[in-house]
Amino acid sequence: MTVEELKILLTVRSENEHIEFKEAKSNFHFEKLVDYCVALANEGGGRMVLGVTDKLPRQVVGTSAFDIPAKTCGGIFERIHLKVACEEIAHPSGRVLVFHIPSRPVGQPIEYKGRYSMRAGEELVGMSPDQLKAIIAEGQPDFIELSARDSCTEEEIVTLLDTPGYYDLRERPYPSSRAEVIATFEKKGFIGKSTNGYRITNLGALLFAKDITAFPALERKSVRVIVYDGTTKSKVKGGKDVTGKKGYASAFNGLVDYIYDQLPASEEIRSALRTTTYAYPKKAVRELVGNAIVHQDLNETGTGITVEIYDDRIEVTNPGLPILDVDRFIDENQSRNERFASTLRSLRICDERGHGIDEVVRHIEAFQLPPYFCRLGTRHTTVVLSRYKQLKELTPDDRNQAVYQHCCLRYVNNKITNNESIRERFGIEKQNSAQATRILNEAVAKNLICLADPDAAHKIKRYVPYWA
Repeated sequence: MTVEELKILLTVRSENEHIEFKEAKSNFHFEKLVDYCVALANEGGGRMVLGVTDKLPRQVVGTSAFDIPAKTCGGIFERIHLKVACEEIAHPSGRVLVFHIPSRPVGQPIEYKGRYSMRAGEELVGMSPDQLKAIIAEGQPDFIELSARDSCTEEEIVTLLDTPGYYDLRERPYPSSRAEVIATFEKKGFIGKSTNGYRITNLGALLFAKDITAFPALERKSVRVIVYDGTTKSKVKGGKDVTGKKGYASAFNGLVDYIYDQLPASEEIRSALRTTTYAYPKKAVRELVGNAIVHQDLNETGTGITVEIYDDRIEVTNPGLPILDVDRFIDENQSRNERFASTLRSLRICDERGHGIDEVVRHIEAFQLPPYFCRLGTRHTTVVLSRYKQLKELTPDDRNQAVYQHCCLRYVNNKITNNESIRERFGIEKQNSAQATRILNEAVAKNLICLADPDAAHKIKRYVPYWA
């Protein structure tokens, strides 16, 4: 790693499960280093940087710890049997050590002195039984490949699964023979042969079940839609707490239509024609629900996707925590289960790779809605879409996130973010361009965006996301 590469590394907005910074000016406890190596390895590998402050803006302070790095790496290997590499960087402000920690082997968590460590903020904590169970289960058949129901006849297949729905979604004519339907469903992995006929896979049942209750192990994975009266959970409107029974693919278009019909709307009569204006763009709602289905953790049991509609917002919750940093939803994409996601894309349940959240933000901006927010629980991810607010009603966090999302969207579409684009985003008149400048400066101060060229004249200043 060169000094220039180190300089770039120091701009990382925050420490995470893949990188850790420590000052360690005079020394650093070896046992603590081993603990961090265990934690980083357990979460996919990463880097441990000594001789650098851990808060932005990070500065090199130098370290005199571990004067013989090769010996240190040898000691780490003796304790946890993991081959860690170390680089010494001669920075003008002092010596920097970068330990490169590889990922743990597939299906094998790393422990040290009986402790399976992981990162939790700035601390190290032990992994939960569920997390250890998930790691150990790696390398085993994917959830979607497991059997939802065994020993089915061909007649039972077409009785339990919405086979015409598949051909409707693919815009293809329904085959004239049942044998062709069975062959197609087997080829797609929706069913498979078993000793007594056929088995319906979890993939087939999740996507095309006519009634998910016929597959008890999957029943809790149905989408639940709850409409509240007001802005809290205290009262459900008219008993509108509905759990779907069809598979995701068969029910998707109807599900989105149902959700959209429950959203706040206003009616207006012009030229003897009645028009309805909804509070949210349908495309954004469709993408949020599709993303929740695609990115859920199917291995989570006893829980499913929930869509909650309030007077002032809509919340879409899916089981599992994201595998990407929340800040990188717009510019990056990684599916938890690529085969599941690929099948859903082929059925047009979700957009092509990496376009889902882009579309959400694009339609949010078209309606000049507040930015979406992502809330992480212990086992769930919730995306919140709020109703329209005037600029003066937005909180500082609302404004900053709106600018950041705007900047990310324009960056990935090879467009510039500047005063003019921000005015358009917030509906600010040209004569009030100073207000747009203040909004941009707030986001810069929060390290969400930065100047593409710090030396550019005021009138041609343009901005990029902090990671760009």
